[in-house]
Amino acid sequence: MDRLFDLAQQAAQLEQAWRSKRLARVGDTSLKLTRMDAQAYPDETHAYAEGLLVLDGELHLDVAGETVTVTAGQLYMVPAGVSHAVRPGSHGTLLIIDT
Repeated sequence: MDRLFDLAQQAAQLEQAWRSKRLARVGDTSLKLTRMDAQAYPDETHAYAEGLLVLDGELHLDVAGETVTVTAGQLYMVPAGVSHAVRPGSHGTLLIIDT
């Protein structure tokens, strides 16, 4: 089991944008790394809250009809049951925290 993660290196090795790789579990929580590209990602809703931590770049979201921009070093919490989609122009590396 890995204990030290070089997130920049692991993100560079991801073969496909928007396909997350689970790095670890902490209790019931998953830590998943995703490489963003300029393409939009479709609307989704989860039965659980989801944390979106931008490591580098920026994430543009539509959350329940409101536009939100999350920049490097910022964490956005999407509440359970709330519809959200990625807008075009998002880029960089994203750490997803969910169950």
